[in-house]
Amino acid sequence: MSFNTLGLSIALLKAIEKKGYTTPSPIQEKAIPPILKRKDVLASAQTGTGKTAGFTLPLLQILSQGQKLRKRPVRALVLTPTRELAAQILDNVRAYSEYIDLRSMVIFGGVNANPQIRGLRGGVDILVATPGRLLDLHNQKALSLAKIEILVLDEADRMLDMGFQRDINKILNLLPTKRQNLLFSATFSKEIKKLANGILHNPVWVEAAPENTTAEKIDQKIYKVDQKRKSELIIKLISEGNWKQVLVFTRTKHGANRLSEKMVKNGITAAAIHGNKSQGARTKALDGFKKGKIRVLVATDIAARGLDIPLLPHVVNFELPNISEDYVHRIGRTGRAGASGEAISLVSNDEVSYIKGIEKLLDEKLQSEIVEGFEPTATYAGDGKPKTSTHHRKQKPKPNNRNYKRRSRR
Repeated sequence: MSFNTLGLSIALLKAIEKKGYTTPSPIQEKAIPPILKRKDVLASAQTGTGKTAGFTLPLLQILSQGQKLRKRPVRALVLTPTRELAAQILDNVRAYSEYIDLRSMVIFGGVNANPQIRGLRGGVDILVATPGRLLDLHNQKALSLAKIEILVLDEADRMLDMGFQRDINKILNLLPTKRQNLLFSATFSKEIKKLANGILHNPVWVEAAPENTTAEKIDQKIYKVDQKRKSELIIKLISEGNWKQVLVFTRTKHGANRLSEKMVKNGITAAAIHGNKSQGARTKALDGFKKGKIRVLVATDIAARGLDIPLLPHVVNFELPNISEDYVHRIGRTGRAGASGEAISLVSNDEVSYIKGIEKLLDEKLQSEIVEGFEPTATYAGDGKPKTSTHHRKQKPKPNNRNYKRRSRR
């Protein structure tokens, strides 16, 4: 199938061709036609499946064919959880609307609101926003949502995880009741289905992949190691494996800072991104990472959400998330757009319950290994039989590794 068969306008097809795309991804193929028919859509799509174009292209077509209003009130609102994702969505909107007379802009917190207020005064057709800043500017009467025709909730599951439920409800009360609603989420959890039931009207359900599954081309691996030796192990893996682009997840901001500092001391260029970093620092770190100036980006879940990093080969869970679905979000950063990728988790004894929850969600037993010289001192209760990895060095297992295997069989 080609984009020509989806019912898109010549102006949009020209923009798509300029970006170098010829064949729609599964989510685009399934979502674009019902959206063009003005249906509400509930879509499950992982990061990297092309979902942004899946709602951006039909949204632009609908607005371009609608009545042109002189003052350009906001007619389409795209809500998203993070600044980075909001900025990336705007980039997509502007690229695809190059040959269409529509104005778009983005608003998010963490930066001066005055330039955003000035931009809104000039008239905007499509507004991409994070919930908090949107409500702030609405309360300041800097914008009106009375003319909204299309509402998009992107990464809706993450918005709920981040505590935006109340803000979303407030925003919904400001919108016209008659509108088209598009809800995109990586998972169809109970909370998402409940949210969808309150917003969507007879929605078309769209799935780009089976629910709660991970990309088939991601090689998932567990290395069992004591908590205090995780830093040493990850530095060894990156250095000896000569990994060039690695996204590492930690649970806390302080943990991200400490780990990135240790890597720099060991000759690995690294930067941390998290909520305490300024927008400028986060943008600079991400840009350096994409250009290969920084080998390792250490991030918290919230800071990494929505990062658009093409062909990312390695994702490392330095610490496992305590919410199983977050594991799916994290490793979905690699193995994107048909490429292969590797997802490694460093698992200490106190994280075994998290692994069990993840395996239950995935309905899959994850491969477990021990790196030679990093044998854990703690016994992992109820384990399988992890095999020893010499990590590219052919050596005989040490005696304490065999003892560990005996204990794990009991």
